[in-house]
Amino acid sequence: MTSLRRTLGTTDLTLLVIGNVIGSGIFLVPSTVLTQSGSVRVALLVWLVGGVLSLFGALSYGELGAMDGSSGGLYAYTRDAFGRFAGFLYGWTLFFVIGAGTIATLAVAAANYMGQFAELTPRLKQLIAVGLIAVMAVINVRGTRGSASVQNWATGLKVGAIVVMSLILLLMGSSSDAATATAAAAPPMIASSSLFSAVGTAMISVLWAYEGWQYVTFSAGEALDPQRSLPRAITIGTIALIAIYLLANVAYLAALGPAGVAASDRVAGDATAAVLGPWAGKAIAVAIIISMYSAAHATVITAPRVYYTMAKDRVFFDKLAEVHPKFGTPAFAIITSCGWAAVLAWSGTFEQLLTYVVFIGWIFYALGAGAVLVLRRTRPDAVRPFRVPGYPWTPILFIIAAIAIVGNAIVTQPLQAAIGLGVVLLGAPAFWFWDRRSRASSGDSQAG
Repeated sequence: MTSLRRTLGTTDLTLLVIGNVIGSGIFLVPSTVLTQSGSVRVALLVWLVGGVLSLFGALSYGELGAMDGSSGGLYAYTRDAFGRFAGFLYGWTLFFVIGAGTIATLAVAAANYMGQFAELTPRLKQLIAVGLIAVMAVINVRGTRGSASVQNWATGLKVGAIVVMSLILLLMGSSSDAATATAAAAPPMIASSSLFSAVGTAMISVLWAYEGWQYVTFSAGEALDPQRSLPRAITIGTIALIAIYLLANVAYLAALGPAGVAASDRVAGDATAAVLGPWAGKAIAVAIIISMYSAAHATVITAPRVYYTMAKDRVFFDKLAEVHPKFGTPAFAIITSCGWAAVLAWSGTFEQLLTYVVFIGWIFYALGAGAVLVLRRTRPDAVRPFRVPGYPWTPILFIIAAIAIVGNAIVTQPLQAAIGLGVVLLGAPAFWFWDRRSRASSGDSQAG
């Protein structure tokens, strides 16, 4: 059987990390974080600490990726440490909701932003979203190398746009009359009842903004020298994200002032408009469209590798384990996942689905970090070219952060959390079917 081709270098993997994480959050979320934090110093500290906690997760996954080196990433780590059922539930949820829902969400949001340049009907926006998903599918089916090149350019453009925007706001914002007027007219920030609760609430928002760096582990099977390139990429990428996020936050403050940032529900657009004028809103819209496309494209590159690995394990549709003989990609896994994402984008059901289960991902992120602890004990002699620094506290602190996010979702949205868990557990009978078939097939092979 044709296998996946190793074509991704450290630069490709690093840009996958950055591209997957930066969607629209940094253009919108800073105002929420500042309001929840109650002060500029606390808000910037939360962005820094949230990035460091994400780095702890990245370092933990770096050890696992260097040790494993095959496709599947978090699915494979969970499977190896906690059993096939736990791994399957993650892959099941990723396929039907998290992965496809993310692609659909970003494609629809990008189409909505295109409405700033021309009058678009709701149906036309849906067609554009589905068209974007189709373009991603075609590019990814035709080759991992070509798809990675598109991703590299898209990520480079959006990072460049954020950096240039930030530098302009820093250089021009402090003396802007518009910024002064905006800050003066803005309502005061809403302070939390205590510093502890303020930091906790803001930290959850920040960790959501950093979410996505783990997707690069799905593509380890196509990485050149994954024992070295994957730990480097996931570490460098996460550190770069911390720097980019801090730079953008400081730039927004320079342009609008604390009160102006806290009062804005689209802080990037308001900040650039305050400094450069109303025309800048269209420039930011272009940057956001590129950013969203890049994040969706990165998901299409990475997530199908999980479904491919599940199919190879005989716990998913067999066809998804096939590799295209000419292009060397898991073509059926890509087409099927993008097809489902297009259905969600067209029907509009993705928003409700993601609301219910997106927090579930953090249960599995915690299990991924926990796999470092488990496999250190159960596979002590395994070759580990990269060992997570600060072990065992590095993965433990990340696990605590993940538990905090899940716990907050359960406490604040108990009904949605219950429905989300129910959606995940719908995978149980599916696993029973595929696992039984897989074991029966193995038994027949041994008997023969």
